[in-house]
Amino acid sequence: MFEARPIDTSVFAEARSRGLDPLLARIIAGRITREASLDSILNPQLQNIAPPSVLKDIENATYRLRLAISDGECIGVLTDYDADGLTSHTVITHALYRFGVSDKHISHWIGHRLEDGYGISKTLVDRLLASEDIPDVVISADCGSADELQIARLKNAGIDVIVTDHHRISDDGPPQSAYAVVNPNRADCLYPDKAISGCLVSWLVMSQLRQELIDCGVLNDLIPKLGDLLDYVALGTVADCVSLGKSETNRAVVKAGLSLIARQERPCWRVAISHLTSSPREINAELLAFQLAPRLNARGRIGHSLRGYEYLSASSVAEATNAFMDLDADNRKRRKIEKAMVDQAKPLARRQRLHGGLVLCVVLEHGHSGVQGIVASRIVEIEGVPAIIFTLGNVPGTLTGSMRSIPNVDAKALLDKVNNNLSRALIRYGGHTGACGMTLFQDSLAEFSRELQVVYRQAYPKVGPKARFLVDGELLTEQLNTGWIEYMESLGPFGRGFDRPLFMGIFQVLFVRIFGKDLKHLSLSLRSEGQEVQAVWFSALESSESVLVQPGDWMKCIYDLSINTYRGQEVSLTIRHGELEQKGNMHV
Repeated sequence: MFEARPIDTSVFAEARSRGLDPLLARIIAGRITREASLDSILNPQLQNIAPPSVLKDIENATYRLRLAISDGECIGVLTDYDADGLTSHTVITHALYRFGVSDKHISHWIGHRLEDGYGISKTLVDRLLASEDIPDVVISADCGSADELQIARLKNAGIDVIVTDHHRISDDGPPQSAYAVVNPNRADCLYPDKAISGCLVSWLVMSQLRQELIDCGVLNDLIPKLGDLLDYVALGTVADCVSLGKSETNRAVVKAGLSLIARQERPCWRVAISHLTSSPREINAELLAFQLAPRLNARGRIGHSLRGYEYLSASSVAEATNAFMDLDADNRKRRKIEKAMVDQAKPLARRQRLHGGLVLCVVLEHGHSGVQGIVASRIVEIEGVPAIIFTLGNVPGTLTGSMRSIPNVDAKALLDKVNNNLSRALIRYGGHTGACGMTLFQDSLAEFSRELQVVYRQAYPKVGPKARFLVDGELLTEQLNTGWIEYMESLGPFGRGFDRPLFMGIFQVLFVRIFGKDLKHLSLSLRSEGQEVQAVWFSALESSESVLVQPGDWMKCIYDLSINTYRGQEVSLTIRHGELEQKGNMHV
């Protein structure tokens, strides 16, 4: 269930030598290794980001876009339907507007998850080629690296395709029919940070394009740089499971973007802050990842993602509010579907795990394909091993699946090896270290699953199940104050690869109350050595009909800390796991 988070002792020693509190030094040493720079954690700098010019093929990409802008050609912006794709779409479009491209010379192409599937798909290309205003050049973002067949169709129709992406390139190399492929994960690309998001790749291409338009006299050098678009990049980055621990680039971008969002200069941020927080000071990477991004993703999971783009690019608070409410309604619907699928998947996953499954392959024939990834993540949290959730594909006889992995296990590399060994099983697949999507023949599932177990055992013989919680230690009572929490928060942003700290402690329960529409959550007052703190335990009653603890009882908690600004400023615990330690009464 939980274990102490292991640390790199050399990182701990260096952090202590710089005067950091022992617990903060332990937090850092549990998240990075000696190969990483401590400065990149403590003080990430935008100026340390490698220049766009290092990206392979960026010269071809910007040359073609310069021609399109100078000649008044129509530019098609084609992006994925998730938060990374939507923010990429917004960055590219806003940049093109800034460079003088008019609305009539931009067309928008965002795939439909259920109708089109991922990437530059056949049905999406069919619609594009059948449209009245076919673009002269298409720029993709967050997709395209594995779509040679459809890019070739566009090329044959006289359309140049510029791919900007961050997903793994296939063993065959980048798509040959593309005019340019800008992707830091190309084998021949020297860009030093391979962990950046698709949105940041788009931002880098647009930044390079701006400079070249100035150099060739198309733009005045007073045209603002694109730093103000880093708010979108921050959202795309934290939403897309890229590392905030190993990448100074990602940390610097997210930190800068959060500052921009807190200013509330765009209607979309004003609306988000008013609906999701009680104070701008609560804006952090986790709020974007777990509150805003799911709302953007929800429309793409059960409908068409264009509404998400309309929310991000809204020009008024009223427009942003209307779009946000639509996304919020979609998110509520998505959560209902997700719960039903998780309830169905849990016993199937447990059975596989008990039979020695190392990578769980769960088929939900009546499941919703748009929610596969979220359900896979829930199963990974419960079972501690990689998981794939499959549902029936649009083509009879096929399954589509979403895979989520655990730390130190590369999902894409596993699928590459399986694909090399079983050439017929996988029809299509793609993704990155933490998450992948795939389509395979239904009658190949058993063979695929067996081979996946073999490959996993060979590649990761010493990687056991991930503990559900990695704990950073226990806090002293005097550390349960807002000053210490602000000190801890200075280590942020927290997210994938640099998780928010979790602590363990034993508290006496003073008060407990059930709340929430579904009566699953608990609000508690807890006491530790004479100090009272407030706590919330979401979904505490999900698997139990009665409250675990009563006033007077002592409970062991795994929790994280925050400052609750709803009633001023006070320490707030969010309980992630709780156990009854000892029965008691209020007079003990």
